[in-house]
Formats: sequence, C-alpha cells, structure tokens
Amino acid sequence: MDRYNAKDIEAKWQSAWATADCFRAEETPGREKYYVLEMFPYPSGRIHMGHVRNYTIGDVIARYKRARGFNVLHPMGWDAFGLPAENAAMERKVHPAKWTYANIAAMRDQLKSMGLSLDWSREFATCDPDYYAQQQRLFLEFMAHDLVYRKETWVNWDPVDHTVLANEQVIDGKGWRSGAPVERRNLPGWFFKITEYAEELLDELQRMERWPEKVRLMQANWIGRSEGARVFFPLEGDAAAEAHGPLEVFTTRPDTLFGASFCAVSPHHPLTAALAEKDPELRAFVAECDRLGTSEEAIETAEKRGYRTPLTARHPLIPDQTLPVYVANFVLMDYGTGSIFGCPAHDQRDLDFARKYDLSVTPVVLPPDADPATFAIDAEAYVGEGRIYNSDFLNGLSVTDAKRSVIERLEDLSAGRGTVQFRLRDWGVSRQRYWGCPIPVIHCPTCGPVPVPDAQLPVTLPDDVDFDTPGNPLAHHPTWKKVDCPRCGGPAERDTDTMDTFVDSSWYFARFCSPQAERPLDSAATRYWLPVDQYIGGIEHAVLHLLYARFFTRALQRFGDVETVEPFAGLFTQGMITHATYRAEDGAWIEPNDVMQAEDGRLTTSEGRAVTQGRIEKMSKSKRNTVDPATIIETYGADTARWFMLSDSPPEREMEWTDAGIEGAWRFVNRLWRLVEAALESLPPRGAPMPPVIEGPALDLRRQVHKTVDAITSDIEAFHFNKAVARLYELTNALSGYDAKDAAGTWVLREALELLVRLSGPMMPHLSEELWQRLGHSELLANTAWPDAEQTLLIEESVTLAVQVNGKKRATIELPRDADQQAAEAAALADPAVQRALQGQALRKVIVVPN
Repeated sequence: MDRYNAKDIEAKWQSAWATADCFRAEETPGREKYYVLEMFPYPSGRIHMGHVRNYTIGDVIARYKRARGFNVLHPMGWDAFGLPAENAAMERKVHPAKWTYANIAAMRDQLKSMGLSLDWSREFATCDPDYYAQQQRLFLEFMAHDLVYRKETWVNWDPVDHTVLANEQVIDGKGWRSGAPVERRNLPGWFFKITEYAEELLDELQRMERWPEKVRLMQANWIGRSEGARVFFPLEGDAAAEAHGPLEVFTTRPDTLFGASFCAVSPHHPLTAALAEKDPELRAFVAECDRLGTSEEAIETAEKRGYRTPLTARHPLIPDQTLPVYVANFVLMDYGTGSIFGCPAHDQRDLDFARKYDLSVTPVVLPPDADPATFAIDAEAYVGEGRIYNSDFLNGLSVTDAKRSVIERLEDLSAGRGTVQFRLRDWGVSRQRYWGCPIPVIHCPTCGPVPVPDAQLPVTLPDDVDFDTPGNPLAHHPTWKKVDCPRCGGPAERDTDTMDTFVDSSWYFARFCSPQAERPLDSAATRYWLPVDQYIGGIEHAVLHLLYARFFTRALQRFGDVETVEPFAGLFTQGMITHATYRAEDGAWIEPNDVMQAEDGRLTTSEGRAVTQGRIEKMSKSKRNTVDPATIIETYGADTARWFMLSDSPPEREMEWTDAGIEGAWRFVNRLWRLVEAALESLPPRGAPMPPVIEGPALDLRRQVHKTVDAITSDIEAFHFNKAVARLYELTNALSGYDAKDAAGTWVLREALELLVRLSGPMMPHLSEELWQRLGHSELLANTAWPDAEQTLLIEESVTLAVQVNGKKRATIELPRDADQQAAEAAALADPAVQRALQGQALRKVIVVPN
C-alpha cells in the first residue's frame, strides 16, 4: 500500500488490544505502580478538541510508563450529574438519565476511536446508583467524624437555575452556568468543614514540587492566610446594641488604628439585624445590598454606600475618641468578623467611603523622604511602606514593628489579640436540584436530622419527576420525600437537596482503585494505587476541583480509607486549543468548514456570502470556531490527530488548530509508512546477529538513532512532546537519505526502523503497531519494553575546542576525545588564524582544558 489505511488498521489494532486485554490493571504487590489520570469528562454527547489533547497527553504517558515496566492504572469514567442534564430534560422532554447515558455511549465510542490505553473494566458514571450509594456512605462518615454540619446562612442564589452556588461558582456576580445575576438568600444547608484543614492545605503547597507554580499560587490566594489582630470596639447609643457586647473587628493593619475614622458592619451582621427590626429604612438598605453582585470583584467595583446607624464605637487606644458606625455594602459577613474599622488614608475602599460621607482622613504611615508637616492624602490612599506617625507610642516604628507593638498593647489592655485569619470558607454542598446525589438525611420534627440507615442506601432518585414546575423537582414530588423516621418511627421527610457535583469529583480518583468494592473504598487497593502519580487537566479547575479533592483526601485519611494526604503527586495543566474565528457581514459567526477562499483571495461561505476572518481564540460553540474530532479521525485517522496535538507547541501552551497543520501531520504519517514499506524487502531477518564491524555512514546512523532514543526518553519524562516529535522528524529525514550498501548497513537500517517505530508507539500507537508487525514481530508493541540507548554510542569520538589568544577567541579545532595537552597545543599552533594572532611572538603561557 502506498497510502496508510487509517480506518481499517486502527480498527484492527483497537480490537487486538481489547482481545488481549492489554490495559487491564491489577494490584501486583512488589511491582512498582504508576497511576495516570486525566480529569474525567462531562457527558455532553460529543468529545471536543480539548478532550483530544488532554487524553492524548495522558495516553502518551500511560503507554510510555507501561513500556518502562510500570504497573499502569489508566481508568476512565464520567462526571455525569449536573444542571445541563436537567436543562436538556426541560428542553427536549427527555429524562436526564436517558439523555446522560445516551451521551455516555456516544462519547465512549468516540474515545475508543482514539486508541487510548484505558482500563475500561473500571468505568463508572457518577450518576450510577452504585457510585452515589458509596458517596452517601461517605457523607454519613463525614457526619460521624464531625466534618459536616447544617446551618442557616446567607447563600448565593441563582434565580434561573433555582439553586445555591458556592462562592467559587459566582463569576463576576453571575451564576457560572446560567449567567444570571446572583441574589443573596438566607437558607438552611449542609456544609463540609474544609476550613478545619486550611492551614494544612496551605502549608503543603510548598512541598508540591510537581504542581505548576501558577496553580499553587491560585490555591494559596484562595485559602488566603492573613496575620492580623482582632480588635474590640465598645458600642454606645443603643441599649440592644450595647448588650450585644463590643464590636469585634479583624484587621491585617492594626498599625493604622490611630488613623481610624469609622466602623462598618455587613448588611448581614447580627448587629444589623437587631437594628433593622425597628428601622424600616435600614431594612430597605439591606434589601438593596442583597441585589448587589455577590462576588468580591463585584463588591469592590460597586459604589461604596453606607447607612449611618445611631451607634458609635469607642476607640480602644484613644479613650476620648468615638467613631460613627455604618452598615456598608462592601463589608462581607463571610470574611473576618463581618465588621471593619476604616482607615481612609491607607485603604482605597475606605478612602472612597470617607470622601462620600465627609469623614476625617488622618495619615499615619509616612512615606520615605516625605515631610510630616506637609504630607496629605488626596484622591489615592497611600498603601506603601514607611514610618508610623500621628500614632502616639507607635511613632517612628516601621509598619512591621508597629503591628507587633500595637498587638502587644491591645492584649495588655484586653482590647484585642493577635490572630490568623483565612479567606477560605466552609464548603456549602446543598443544591436545590434533581440530577445529583441525594443527601442521605431524614428530617424528623421530633428527632431532628437523622442519618439514613446503611441498609436503606442508596437513596435513589425517583424517575417520575416534573420539570415544568419551577424549583427543585424533589421538593414538590408528591411522595418521594415522605418517609418514617428511622429513629422514632414517626412521619418525617427526606432532605430534598442534592449534593454539589463537585463532591462527585472530589473522590472519584480513589474509587477507581476499587470500583466494584461494596464499601466506598478498599484500603488495600488505595494503599497500592494512591496517590495519582500524574493528573492531567485544565487550569480552570485550579481552585474548585483540586482544592476540594485535597480536602476530601485528608478526610478519607481520617476515616482510615487512604494513607496519603495529597491525592495527586504530579499535576499537568494543558493549554487550550484555539482556532481562527469567522463572521459574515451581518455579524453571524461562521463555522470554519463553511469558509471557502475565492480565486481573488476573498473569503466566502459555501453560499457565496462574504466572510471576514477575526481573531484566533479558544475553540467555543458560541463563536462556532470548533472542529469536530470525529470528522478529523474519520478523515485522517486517530494517529494523525494525536501526532498533530503533540507536535505543534509545548503542551502547557495554547495550540492553534489549522488545516495546514493536520494535513502536514497526515503527510508525515504516510511518509513513515512508506519509509518502512520500502525497506522491508532489503532488511535482514528479525533477530539477525549484529555484524562484527560497523563503520562509516552506518556507524554515524547508529549514533544518531541511539542519541534519539536517549533524548526522546528525556523529552517524554519532561512532557516535552513537541521536542520528541521534532527528533522523530529528524531521524526520519536521516533514514530517508540513508543508503545501506552492505550487510552491516542493512542491519543498522533494521535496527533504526525498529527503534523509530518503538519511539513512535506512545504517540501513534496504531501505525506503530502495524509497522512493528510488518517488521516481523508477533508480540504486540503495546506489550514491548521501551528501548534503552547504547551508552557507548552517546559518547562523541571527537570534541570541538575554542582557541583563545590573549582572551579573544581566534579559532576552533577538532580533536580526538581525551587528546593530551601536547596534541592540543600542537593543533592550536598549526591553525592559520592562531598563527596570525600570535604574530610570531613567543608563548609565555598555555592553558589546556581537556575535552
């Protein structure tokens, strides 16, 4: 065949691997394991190019590590619960389960067409009752170990999806899926105590050397450790408020206390609630605040507004000074204590507020070289370093020393204490939706929340649900929630919330270790397989998923289910796939496959409409600049798609998809095919002994081949796949120009072709498997060991030395390796350029550095 028949050959080897059960993983004590895992997909119905890149990277690592002798676990599953299925149910009038499982079947076939070395025997979907039954058992373990609790709290409410959102799911004040402006509501819900591990989650980041620095920084910022002080401000002006006790404020800048001009509390602070009971205007102000976006970004950018209360707060360090107390829209109840003191001179938010309400602005940090007599704050707060002034006993101190000194004084006066605060909040996991894991709790009017008995698990979702009525289908189901209390036998109701789908993905990697176990985890299996050695996925999961998984693993260790505290030893975040965008004259987005180039160079649609090319952007359905992987695989084959994904750029960077790029990859696939095909008849038999003498071009080729083996081994270990691809191009070029003139030459050609095929195996497994067979091998390449470079061939026989005269480079000379000083000096002196530089002068000193 002149042309590689991708369709038939790829189907042939996928069948052969499945028949031989090549990729099934079994615990084998004493054998070194390697667990490689890509973030499992949501079953939308079709894979996209991001999937192709992600799973190609993972598959290269899995195949390479298997060839290196590791016992490799490389599983696949489905992150199958969530709102898209409910939306589809409403739009298509189909049950979420039917929609989800149909999508899984379609995507499973698409992934199998990629030739991935997956252990499909471990497959599960998070919507399988067998999976979520074990998740319910874990939830009850959390209850038993005091890691989950129920409380009424202010939450982010998505008015379109009718569900609570975690803070992380609010993007620019809007729901991360619906895009609707988020509201604040006070609702009961279940919370995981992730803050119990805040310090540990933060500290361990410093030791996670195989995680990208960017991800570690994002997590550290989200956990948000702050050192500061809690300061107590006694209240005056309202009997009920005074009974509340002093206003407790957390601050990271206690050094600026002498610049305080006001105090402010959150609209949801208990003090606000007490005052609002008898103040309708305050109630109206709080309602207005609740309509403000809930993200910190939205609050920071909104106009700073406050409501003056009748209260004043006594300054803890200045006996005769009192501060007005406001309710302010920019103070968050879920950070610190829900109250602040404002130092306008050194905080821009406080300055904006002070200017609006005509409050005093007293600078207390003097910039270096500034004159204390003339320094003043205008439109911008000063937030830099300096010396403290206008601050009594703190005057003259640095900011750092002032913080330490003021905390000591506050503690002496019982007016405050030094403390550490975290930005991280406990994880609210209750969601008001149907397609999720039911929370295994029964609410009894007599007994309160009661865990569902183990024998009654799983609490399964009812099939007969109504999506036409707004809200949670479980809450308005006529019978599902009505049960007897397991404790007293009286009438009770199930919890109608389901778990945040991030719970599903917070432990799935551990379930893959023993997916058929009757309990959530088999400790012997997790002890063998965990942690995941290499985890691969998008940077968009840097905070949400990865932080929750780290928390869950610590909880599982507490239960005795796992030994490790970190779930993923190594993390790799691949770059996005981009493509040019196209628009018609009316502004409509045009798909790339509908764009044609006319003879005069103009772009048009197939219908002749004019098209303008826009920016190269991330592939997205909204801008219709996507390419269907199924079409690419059908046209060119999976190996071509895999090769292009690896060849274009470093895998951690963005990659632009182009027609020219995929066609170039297809040409190389066929070139490699023809290279081996053309040589088959001239090659010696497989296993022929190495000739006693190999020299000249044959020896040069052997050296290049073994250097390539050594270099590609290092490249794959370092995730430099594009470099490995470049080396395979170079080796193919060398082989294409090689002329085997004798028996030694043809023996070297066979060795070179076999090593080329073995090196290509992890990247283009189908083509390599077929060529391996054509080269005479009966065993599967998938089961063949990775080649080792012959070390003697990596050593250069000659070296290049630079020759300097009076410190200036004048020439380079070639010498045999390990040549002695006398030979080196003679060769240097014989060089014409060196002779000209010496100008016949006598040598005073010669320095030779060997090799």
